[in-house]
Amino acid sequence: MNFSAEPDQHSAPVPPESWDGGRVRPVVRAPAAVLATPGAEVDPGDPEVVQLVADLVATMRVSPGCVGLAAPQIGVAARVFVVDVTGHPKTQTAHGLIALCNARVVLGSQWRLGREGCMSVPDLIGDVKRAGRIVVAGQLPGSEAACEVRTDAFEARALQHELDHCDGLLFLDRVASADAIHQRQVYR
Repeated sequence: MNFSAEPDQHSAPVPPESWDGGRVRPVVRAPAAVLATPGAEVDPGDPEVVQLVADLVATMRVSPGCVGLAAPQIGVAARVFVVDVTGHPKTQTAHGLIALCNARVVLGSQWRLGREGCMSVPDLIGDVKRAGRIVVAGQLPGSEAACEVRTDAFEARALQHELDHCDGLLFLDRVASADAIHQRQVYR
């Protein structure tokens, strides 16, 4: 499956019914060790992985302002994440709910500085340089199908942020200096 940022090729997967049965889980905060641990590869067809995705979706949906969540943020060191930037004011391109396992960025270009926050670091925001256009390759949970997501702008930033969590990194690890870290004024 190929998701493209081009309007004429814009498509998104229909989430499996099983994603609706997730439970809301507590979000882990820094400096928890799991947030600094690279996630393990997973079997996307494993029912426990499908349940993990459902839990990520449920937790993301009840968290105001949240556009993505990775398994390490709910205490599981695994390469699994979900992103949905639909309706966010910064969104230019949106593919709806994206859930991926074992994903990697295979192409990035048009690097830009942008401000980011994180549920695992709720009191801070930071200026992080990320690719403005990316191609991410991964596997769809439940189906094990390989897919590529081609996107840009805010959705690209959100995907890279969640991929960093899967690699054991926080946005704080990506800022150029302490001057690029700021106190959050209002947590949504």
